[in-house]
Amino acid sequence: MADVDELLTDVTDDADALFLFSPSGSYYERCTELDAELVVVAPENAVGAEAFVELPLSFDDVRERVEFGIEGGLEQGLVDDGDVVVCALSVFDGETDTVTRARASDSMHSGVYDLFANSRADSGVIRDVFEVAIELGRKGQKGEPVGALFVVGDAGKVMNKSRPLSYNPFEKSHVHVGDPIVNVMLKEFSRLDGAFVISDAGKIVSAYRYLEPSAEGVDIPKGLGTRHMAAAGVTRETNATAIVLSESDGLVRAFKGGDLILELDPEAY
Repeated sequence: MADVDELLTDVTDDADALFLFSPSGSYYERCTELDAELVVVAPENAVGAEAFVELPLSFDDVRERVEFGIEGGLEQGLVDDGDVVVCALSVFDGETDTVTRARASDSMHSGVYDLFANSRADSGVIRDVFEVAIELGRKGQKGEPVGALFVVGDAGKVMNKSRPLSYNPFEKSHVHVGDPIVNVMLKEFSRLDGAFVISDAGKIVSAYRYLEPSAEGVDIPKGLGTRHMAAAGVTRETNATAIVLSESDGLVRAFKGGDLILELDPEAY
């Protein structure tokens, strides 16, 4: 049976690009001998690739991972609409073990790559907030499901379109999301009503905020409640990104520009 390297040689003969998902240094070096343009998709560019797409989440669903990588390649001009793309990635044991072919298409512009790469807030901050929401979705609060709303970026405008529900425990602090101790605090405070407001750089500006954006023109999928309506509304009126953990179905959703961009199941991560 042909190994992955032999398979790559066969399938890249007529390909326009080869996307390597989180390759080892040695695997990347071997692939430089192939004719196709190399694009590395990974959390960080550990191999020093010239063409690189940052992978902010694990995207355990292989299709979502591949689509994100190709969308990033399209956004950066690394591939064009109609290009044949070969993707090499790990599905089973941490080593590159799977090869698939896809055709890059402008229809892949789902907005997920844009959510991280072109949001006002730093992409690392958005990733850190996702991680808090995903872990909270998996574990809940003392074993019980919990809902939460995080509004990230454009904090000044968000504060102007909201009002306090209670004392702000972060008013005089300078703590940032991503710090393990701070993340524990966020999870604890999530059991109370209101939204968290987080700055572009990740500073936690406030908790317990009641968002007051206009609902006019906001359209969200049926079955989603007031927390999601507020998230869509505030991102429509500001340059913020909103990340919502639903108490009812346990899913994590992201809104930008008033639209639902991404939906994740915490149990899959």
